[in-house]
Amino acid sequence: MKSSSSSSSKLFTIGLVAAWYSSNIGVLLLNKYLLSNYGFKYPIFLTMCHMTACSLLSYIAIAWMKMVPMQTIRSRVQFFKISALSLIFCASVVSGNVSLKYLPVSFNQAIGATTPFFTAVFAYLMTFKREAWLTYITLIPVVTGVIIASGGEPSFHLFGFIMCIGATAARALKSVVQGILLSSEGEKLNSMNLLLYMAPIAVVFLLPATLLMEDNVVGITLALARDDVKIVWYLIFNSALAYFVNLTNFLVTKHTSALTLQVLGNAKGAVAVVVSILIFKNPVSVTGMLGYSLTVFGVILYSEAKKRSK
Repeated sequence: MKSSSSSSSKLFTIGLVAAWYSSNIGVLLLNKYLLSNYGFKYPIFLTMCHMTACSLLSYIAIAWMKMVPMQTIRSRVQFFKISALSLIFCASVVSGNVSLKYLPVSFNQAIGATTPFFTAVFAYLMTFKREAWLTYITLIPVVTGVIIASGGEPSFHLFGFIMCIGATAARALKSVVQGILLSSEGEKLNSMNLLLYMAPIAVVFLLPATLLMEDNVVGITLALARDDVKIVWYLIFNSALAYFVNLTNFLVTKHTSALTLQVLGNAKGAVAVVVSILIFKNPVSVTGMLGYSLTVFGVILYSEAKKRSK
């Protein structure tokens, strides 16, 4: 009896990881398709659609389906902290989506793999937290790999590269700031509750940015929908998938360890690269792939070094 329950829980975990991978890679590929292949050149509006879906679906999952207990915001200070996190989160998602207009997914993922480097830098600058010297040494191949990949990238675009670096840095900054801001027991929120509060605040930030920077986007989208109704389904599916990424990430974290999540995350980037090259057929050079492989190898070494220093 015990072995059947352990095998079913193992199957459940495998299913969760598969759902996390497919939703993660699905959002990335669909974003790329919409923003560069389909010609829907509105990354801020696309991010706003994602955040709107995350607001609605988070509320349904927590308030109606009771997937996790609802946690309340305790004070005005905590609200401002969540708002600051939301702003950084917006910056990372918008920059990432903008970069997908100009860069292939494979190169985008190579740059994204440098997150540990930025996390270590921000942790040191903001909390004076020093890692073991060996941990810092493992960051050398992480950065070197991206420099090599950039030199060997046939579709290199400077503005797209800057946006992607900005997105990666903002993602790392969010994780460090989150650790600082919501570290006290009374203020800790699980990731599903944090998304429930962050997503609507993100919509408030993104709405004026969309109206100011993406002129008449709603009118253009409606006109597009009249010509091709598929755009509406693409946007709805893409936005729901963006929430599903956060939901499956939370569930995988809950059912596995943080270390397993790190290892799976590293592998996910490599899977995304292979899938995107197969789908979009973007040219890749041997130098680019060597650079990316070096970065992933560096991230694995970094994870090992962090584990040993604890």
